[in-house]
Amino acid sequence: MTDLILPAGAGRKLTTPAQEVTFKATKAMGSSVSIFEVIVPPGFDVGAHVHDRSQEFFYVLDGELDLLCFEPTERTQDTWHHWRSATGDRVIRAGEGSCMFVPPGTPHAFRNATDKPVKMLFQSFPSPDHEDYFEEIAEIWNRGTAVDPAAVAEMRKRYDVSQITPLRYEPPTPRIPRQETNAKQSTR
Repeated sequence: MTDLILPAGAGRKLTTPAQEVTFKATKAMGSSVSIFEVIVPPGFDVGAHVHDRSQEFFYVLDGELDLLCFEPTERTQDTWHHWRSATGDRVIRAGEGSCMFVPPGTPHAFRNATDKPVKMLFQSFPSPDHEDYFEEIAEIWNRGTAVDPAAVAEMRKRYDVSQITPLRYEPPTPRIPRQETNAKQSTR
């Protein structure tokens, strides 16, 4: 099989606690667009951000994501979940088959607010900006040490990422079933 035809599940994988990224088309293959399959775990929020020169495309393959793609009336720095545009646009819950195109200069974000992993196809132009970004962010996540925010901010600048709200990964806590107590206790 050639490197240009990949069976399901194939491609170089980068796995971190916050997401799994499988490279599908890269600059090394001759592509001007980087294409990835991404598994977004429950509780992952990429945070609102903007690119000056890059454009992106997201396609939900399985599950549901909250999506944002507009300039809000006010850019709050804590969260983007309640943003509104001047024309009334709001964050939407997007299911399987939904897509989002992000032109340069447009604030955007996604999060998995459900309790199930989401699979999406993600494209970024120009290649290899996001390929290199994913490589570096995976190294940072996998170090197992505290993340240096200044180093992350510098890395984002190199890859045309201006973060507006923080990236967050807060996995849901597993539910522990309450034990039933028997109201009728025997007394002997």
